[in-house]
Amino acid sequence: MEDERTTADDGLLVASFLLGDAVFGLDARQVQEVTKTGEITKVHHAPEDVVGIRNLRGRIVTVIDLRTRLKLGRVAPTSNNRILIVDCQGEPIGLLVDLVADTLSTRVEDLAPAPTNLHGVQSRNLRGVCQGGGRLVGLLDHVALLQSEVGEQPLEPNQPVARS
Repeated sequence: MEDERTTADDGLLVASFLLGDAVFGLDARQVQEVTKTGEITKVHHAPEDVVGIRNLRGRIVTVIDLRTRLKLGRVAPTSNNRILIVDCQGEPIGLLVDLVADTLSTRVEDLAPAPTNLHGVQSRNLRGVCQGGGRLVGLLDHVALLQSEVGEQPLEPNQPVARS
């Protein structure tokens, strides 16, 4: 259904953010909200990209370090850090980023395909590349991004995050 909506109106609003010196973005329709990091509770024995959990107005949100998920290091804690809340199978998941940039408008047909020489994490998670603010923005596929590396199933909400 998402693809039908995307192609029916060829406009695409991209929420962009920085991970280190790289600019990435998500389809803004997939971002429920952007929030400050607040108090995050660590979860012992969690995968390395799970920073912890956060109470967001009564809902428990798993917070994932997006730089770590993409094998780009770790988000360095600063006052500029933000958490983008996205939906994963009906549950909110927080994506920790270095800095939220702008939203930019583009058209689906203006998306360039992801470079074919990318492998692994980046190739699985990139939906395409667009131009924004004079820089190239890697448009991430939030569904692929939330897939676990074990069995390629999406991160299950309300399941223990520890792996054996």
